[in-house]
Amino acid sequence: MGAIASLLVVVATSVLITRIATSALVMTGVSRELANFQARSAYTGVGFTTNEAETVVAHGVRRKIILTLMLLGSAGVAGAIASLVVGFAQAGSLRTAAIRLAVLIVGLGLLWWMTSLDSVERLLRRVIERALERWTDLHVLDYVQLLGMERGYEVREVKVMEGDWLAYKRLESLDLPREGVLVLALRRSNGAYLGAPHPRTEIVPGDTIFAYGRSNNLAELEERQAGGVGDKARENAVATQQSVQTQEAKDDSESGPSGTHR
Repeated sequence: MGAIASLLVVVATSVLITRIATSALVMTGVSRELANFQARSAYTGVGFTTNEAETVVAHGVRRKIILTLMLLGSAGVAGAIASLVVGFAQAGSLRTAAIRLAVLIVGLGLLWWMTSLDSVERLLRRVIERALERWTDLHVLDYVQLLGMERGYEVREVKVMEGDWLAYKRLESLDLPREGVLVLALRRSNGAYLGAPHPRTEIVPGDTIFAYGRSNNLAELEERQAGGVGDKARENAVATQQSVQTQEAKDDSESGPSGTHR
């Protein structure tokens, strides 16, 4: 049973390590979903290669976090496998092996249940982020709340294709803020990056726009085709945005600057 217990300790430690790494990556500006994926990938050594991985490796602090995870993971995964093999090799009988397997399944199930509880997740996050703030120079930036992502807003990459409504137009003529969309940056097909594109910047097929706005607005904009149908969709998007702004202004006036109802 000692080997099974040690395996459960290794698994619990692994969960804690990846949680710490996830919080650390979030503090550098990575979304929590991406941070969680990259932390688990690095720790387990599965070697996933994605476009997001490039942004992690190109960042000095993120690279150190990933390298540390790789180092700890190489020992942790190997130790877990070794403990598992030893535990069942020393079982002696089929009945003992079955009991140990049941203990292992129950133990892993309890660990999964505990770590999936929202209360445990929030507690771990607070403790880890406070510890990292105290003992490191990382600073928490919750981009989910900062950008209002829990309220239907998001930042999305919009790839411009031939025949799209966006193609061959300047940003100033598109006037995307009227439909609630802000262009944050632009990447050309040759890799050139425009961090703050000029209003006279022309959008051409192959470009990737980094835009901020309501999720449904961005999804519709990405699929909008050139021509009369696209122009009609633009009119509808502007009208919808005007309604949203009217409602937001009403809510703001009712709550007042202090956030309390007048």
